[in-house]
Amino acid sequence: MKKAIIVILAIIAAMPVKAQKFEFTEATDLTIVGKVFPDTPNPYKRMDYTKYGGWTEKDINLLDQSSGIIVSFKTDANAIQMRAIVERTGATGIGNSGFDLYIKKDGKWCWAGAAALGKPKDEYSYCNLVKNMAPGTKECIVYFPLRTVLTSAQVGVPEGCSLEPGEEPFKYDIALYGSSFTHGAGCTRSGNTLPGFLTRMTGCQFNSLGVSGDCMMQPQFLNALKDVQADAFFFDTFSNPSPQQIRGRTMDFIDTMVQTHPGVPMIFIRTIYRENRNFDTARDSLEAAKMATADSVMAIAVKRYKDVYYIKSSNAASWDNETTADGTHPSDFGYHIWAESLYKPLVKILRKYGIKP
Repeated sequence: MKKAIIVILAIIAAMPVKAQKFEFTEATDLTIVGKVFPDTPNPYKRMDYTKYGGWTEKDINLLDQSSGIIVSFKTDANAIQMRAIVERTGATGIGNSGFDLYIKKDGKWCWAGAAALGKPKDEYSYCNLVKNMAPGTKECIVYFPLRTVLTSAQVGVPEGCSLEPGEEPFKYDIALYGSSFTHGAGCTRSGNTLPGFLTRMTGCQFNSLGVSGDCMMQPQFLNALKDVQADAFFFDTFSNPSPQQIRGRTMDFIDTMVQTHPGVPMIFIRTIYRENRNFDTARDSLEAAKMATADSVMAIAVKRYKDVYYIKSSNAASWDNETTADGTHPSDFGYHIWAESLYKPLVKILRKYGIKP
């Protein structure tokens, strides 16, 4: 009898499971957060070019990418998929062309699944984020791809399951303008960016305007940032410019931002040590000059303006210098170390303004 039961169970286990049918909901019908400019003609792009001029082709390509955008929702589903219509993509991999899912567990955001979009089927590309989940309602957030331009992004759950907009998952709005470091270069998942880590660590929403290799305090960016309404500003503006550009542009940039946002904290960070300077003397000299120039200019700025701050303790390297992805950008762990190095000074500044993580 026992053997018969075992045989029956084995037969049942071997039987094909009926595939679940999924229903999809556009992310804009849920809750979208993470954008410095929330109202754009395409909700999955980060800039409305009709409002501002002077953009270069490089600017537009980078600002079209969905890095930093998050969709928040609640569901009782046991599986979650994403599907999207891709306008263009310049890179492969989960971080660059995929979605990254977190689910709240015991009051904290816990990683749940990530996947790159597959080859288009009809007009949509699909990816499975998680399956076989236990019953019960889950609070979820999904980070959008770092290097992909989307015209549609939809959350899918099995037929009959609930799917509804989530609460705004994080408090406040901190506008971030920065380089490839804040765009997410080197990350294997789109939730592992510097703003992603800082947001989950502090509970404050760092809205990302990271533009790889293109953050040099140009007039077109300053013109747009003048209109941003935010509780605080966070700037990674010393990673891309040359020492000459740092010296020539920083004070005008700060003067304008302070005048247009009186009483709002402006937090600048020192660029990180890039591992490609370890043995390359020319690179080492250039990076040292960039750091020294930023330090000298910001020493003047923080004395001139009470709401301007400069954090020097900006570090993405482990003790053994093994946290680089490519010599320039940190690995995922490097970004985590960087966020940890910024956490205490950031929180100290934000609390002065009633922004309490």
